Amino acid sequence: MTTQIQSDLLNMGNKRDAEFIAKLIPTIPANTIIGIKTPVLKQYIKHIENTDIFVDTLPHKYFEENQLHAFILSQMRDFEQCIFATNKFLPFIDNWATCDQLRPKCFAKHLDELLPFITKWIKSKHIYTVRFAIGMLMSFYLGDKFNSKYADMVAGIKTDEYYLKMMQAWYFATALYKNWDEIIPVLENKRLDSWTHNKTIQKARESLRITDFQKEYLNKLKV
Repeated sequence: MTTQIQSDLLNMGNKRDAEFIAKLIPTIPANTIIGIKTPVLKQYIKHIENTDIFVDTLPHKYFEENQLHAFILSQMRDFEQCIFATNKFLPFIDNWATCDQLRPKCFAKHLDELLPFITKWIKSKHIYTVRFAIGMLMSFYLGDKFNSKYADMVAGIKTDEYYLKMMQAWYFATALYKNWDEIIPVLENKRLDSWTHNKTIQKARESLRITDFQKEYLNKLKV
């Protein structure tokens, strides 16, 4: 089955798209990128006869296979099944795009059960497991679900990894428009390293959801 899927994907590939994707994701070998647009990949899932067999087969050879895997898990409805499959898949994620595509919808209905897993993931030594954990906090635990301990978890990550620092900045920029009063002290008290601090401000000031007054105030907090 895996061989058939690889054959199908290779037939759908486009060299120009592969070269474009390779520029966006320089952390993986270019020869593992087939070059298939996301809508085409999502449509192809309908032609996979048994997705359970596919997600049980790891590691994958191609970037697009990992993308398919993320899409399939994101559509799972059973929380226990999805958590099991997610835990199995996370160590094999090797790029930011696959990491960010993995957004299981069923998690939204199981926030209490999900939180212990996030607490474990965010302490991982694997870059993209930590990035995924931050993404989960950003997706499901802002707004009325926010608790300051979640922001503390993200602020507490000390790293030189670009793809983690960017995710931290994305988290705090998003949190600023959803929980301004609780998040702005993180910047006022300079709890982030200078690069992440300034990147957070940059991303927040680029947002249409941040008011002009807030943007002016944020500008004064740059270091």
